[in-house]
Amino acid sequence: MGCGEGRAFPTVSRMTLPPEFSLIARHFLPLAGEGALNLGDDAALLTPPPGRTLVLAADAMVAGVHFLPEDPPETIGRKLLRVNLSDLAAMGATPLGYLMTCGFARGTPDDWIAAFARGLAADQAEFGLSVLGGDTVATPGPATFSLTILGHVAPGQALRRAGARAGDDVWISGTIGDGALGLLALTGRLPADDHLADRYRLPRPRLALGQRLAGLVHAAMDVSDGLVQDLGHLARAAGLGAALDSTAIPLSPPAAAALAADPALLPRILAGGDDYELLFAAPPANAALIRDAGMEAGVAVTRIGCFMAGEGVRVTDARGGEVPLPRGGWSHF
Repeated sequence: MGCGEGRAFPTVSRMTLPPEFSLIARHFLPLAGEGALNLGDDAALLTPPPGRTLVLAADAMVAGVHFLPEDPPETIGRKLLRVNLSDLAAMGATPLGYLMTCGFARGTPDDWIAAFARGLAADQAEFGLSVLGGDTVATPGPATFSLTILGHVAPGQALRRAGARAGDDVWISGTIGDGALGLLALTGRLPADDHLADRYRLPRPRLALGQRLAGLVHAAMDVSDGLVQDLGHLARAAGLGAALDSTAIPLSPPAAAALAADPALLPRILAGGDDYELLFAAPPANAALIRDAGMEAGVAVTRIGCFMAGEGVRVTDARGGEVPLPRGGWSHF
């Protein structure tokens, strides 16, 4: 049949949206911002702010691996966005937008997806960005989500992993171990604790701090796979070793109480992951400026060690002895 023959298509073909497009219109179109083209095209259009360099990062989350299947859907959407925002924070970047692929387990109720989208909407408002596009599918396997985030930074000002120098101090933002202990609390291996559970489910991307560290630090990254392992990444990128003082590690009151009750939790705190704090190398002369940056950003910063000639990470206790760790950190395989 040619287009000019005048035969009308069946009404249902003109009026009924396929299920995927209907789901997108209900839950994700309200999240779309400028450049997303109402999520109606095959790609988005984006013009970065004048004179800025684009920063891009991507992370995936799988049910039973990166979050618990029974976690509230609002927090799953927010965690997905926040772990990617943490990558921008580690580069000193400002958020711009994101692309997201959702693989919902087949049969996921519509109200679950609505709650997932509400969590995203809350964090879009808090962090100042919007969705630009993506894909939505149903999967017979566990729910799987992937997000690609876009940000921007002044040219030449992005914080990098490589660059630490011998004699630099090791700094960390916030507190360490809450995420790993939160997972233990949520799975019944530690007493229930709302603070720890919240830190596991909702990382705190340190965007304001990252943006204030340009010019003050030699190297930076976020801690996602465990403090010791990620410090090893910074040291290896610089061709150096690092010393970490376990007694200087900043702990929240619930984490400190858990460690006091069971000192065997120290390796979990040091290597458990899910911290999403900023780890960075800076010359000792910048210590006061770094503390000022932390105060301006509203987050504590703590010196926890130093970089030196050599290789690997040595973790010491109060007596200067080495703390044995059964594993270095989280592995994705």
